[in-house]
Amino acid sequence: MVNLINLEQVGKSFGIKPLLDNVSLGIHEGDRIGVVGLNGGGKTTLLEVLTGIEGPDSGRVSRMGGLRMAVVTQRGVLPDGATVGEVVLAGLAEDQQMWASSADSTAGGGGADGVAEHEWASDPRIRSVVEGIGIADLGMDTLVTNLSGGERRRVALAAALVRELDLLVLDEPTNHLDVEGVQWLARHLLARRSALVVVTHDRWFLDTVATRTWEVVGGKVETYEGGYNDWIFARAERARQADAAEARRQNLARKELAWLRRGPQARTSKPRYRVEAAEALIANVPPPRDTVELASFARKRLGRVVIELEDVTLATPDDRELVRDLTWRLAPGERVGLVGVNGSGKTTLLRALAGETDLKAGKRIQGQTVRIGWLRQELDDLPLDMRVLEAVQDVAQRMMLGDKEISAGQLAERLGFTPAKQRTPVGDLSGGERRRLQLTRILMSEPNVLLLDEPTNDLDIDTLQQLEDLLDNWPGTLVVISHDRYLIERICDSTWALFGDGKLTNLPGGIEEYLRKRAALTEAGNAPAKPGGGQANTATPTTDSAAYRAARKELAKLERSIEKLTDRERKLHAALAEAATDPDKLITLGGELKQVQAEKDAAEERWLELADNA
Repeated sequence: MVNLINLEQVGKSFGIKPLLDNVSLGIHEGDRIGVVGLNGGGKTTLLEVLTGIEGPDSGRVSRMGGLRMAVVTQRGVLPDGATVGEVVLAGLAEDQQMWASSADSTAGGGGADGVAEHEWASDPRIRSVVEGIGIADLGMDTLVTNLSGGERRRVALAAALVRELDLLVLDEPTNHLDVEGVQWLARHLLARRSALVVVTHDRWFLDTVATRTWEVVGGKVETYEGGYNDWIFARAERARQADAAEARRQNLARKELAWLRRGPQARTSKPRYRVEAAEALIANVPPPRDTVELASFARKRLGRVVIELEDVTLATPDDRELVRDLTWRLAPGERVGLVGVNGSGKTTLLRALAGETDLKAGKRIQGQTVRIGWLRQELDDLPLDMRVLEAVQDVAQRMMLGDKEISAGQLAERLGFTPAKQRTPVGDLSGGERRRLQLTRILMSEPNVLLLDEPTNDLDIDTLQQLEDLLDNWPGTLVVISHDRYLIERICDSTWALFGDGKLTNLPGGIEEYLRKRAALTEAGNAPAKPGGGQANTATPTTDSAAYRAARKELAKLERSIEKLTDRERKLHAALAEAATDPDKLITLGGELKQVQAEKDAAEERWLELADNA
């Protein structure tokens, strides 16, 4: 297997803090590596050292000669004065010039840097990227200087995805994509031949695309086989075996693992017989929350009326209707996940629930005891002249979380602010840290209605687990907009969607049902137009539903067969031990054991084949 990049005893520090300490690892052809770790722990630094953006302070970095590589960072730096089309196609033009002979490389044409428009528009691979990542909606002639930060990130991502590469390096690529866009990106990356290194906090995305996981912690890089599921299991098992002092991290890992194992079969990539250790590990872990008890407590705090929208119509400033004649009554303790394509009106609907936008028609009713906590996408409500702990104490000194009282400092620590970090001026915090502080202040105010708009943006996986643990025991009404499928499935009891038809649709099947309906609308040509004027993204064709059900049925049958064969194998081993003095019986039992093992191996191979496609 070809080695693309190799790090040998690499060290890298900023100030007195070593982010990488004597790190040795490599990237091989075909690797798909997910990088996880705490914010500020060195994930981005590792990517920059790997790709040559930053040099190491010590050690050696070697790269394969002629390595074709693209790096998409969070910086979103694009050339001034360039159009979207020029940026997206610039790398494609460079590839053509590198591959073409000197005679052919002088060919010109319309398009970016010598790539004629008819050449890329007729290429289904390039067209799929332009449509799948939502670039077509922006307009290929639009100047990048007129784009928002999220749109610039999508343009930079598309510029990398259209190229044929040996290695693709992505830093938080899902941050500005909707649920549908995240699914499209995962499928696109799985279909590519290039190696991949991706920093991500999206656990579904990590589990789907990664074959290996690197955890950057304490200046070291711990390596694991598999994606998020395998990483959580390995981390929980390591904590159990070591009897680690970090009891909180161990409990969170076990609780997260328990939730994963209780969920749909599609969440796991292991046959039943391979997770018996995990089953034993989580045997005594209670469900994430007692829904009945929390709903009862919420009714006491909220009363009968929470927030009600009656015959409401919502529209954009240019009078484009987003929702019409909507009647929606939030119940005490209701936990709702809200999904939809970008621009479908999710944030506007959240603003309507908060009473922060004008209604074109209809009325809004709010219960007398309602106290709203609203996490906006903007970071414009933080006191920059205070320190972190002061900013939290400015809201309240102590709060009740379920039946427990915790201090401002304790809540801040649970959401990633160490005692030392709590003394940092708010103005010196990074974007991700400000997001965590904003969330901490909202929770500290003890609202009984939480409205969360993309709460996972810029949060690392450990902080996400802490947030989910807090919300598990939070008694109140919750509405959350998020592209993080695991978050929606974990903390919400129902899922609702805006499909662009002016209605709010309930989805009993959750995110999977949403994606199926979006794909069906697209295939039928009825997908609503997006705000940019273009048609909604063309979805990658999904597996036929009948074939999917048949595959799931065969998977279940194979799991039962593997369990029976494993039990038979165990009994044969015991029989062999008892027949140690009977040569004839040993021969008979040995032949039967070989046959059972062959059947088991065949069943396992078939299980893995189906699991990859189901």
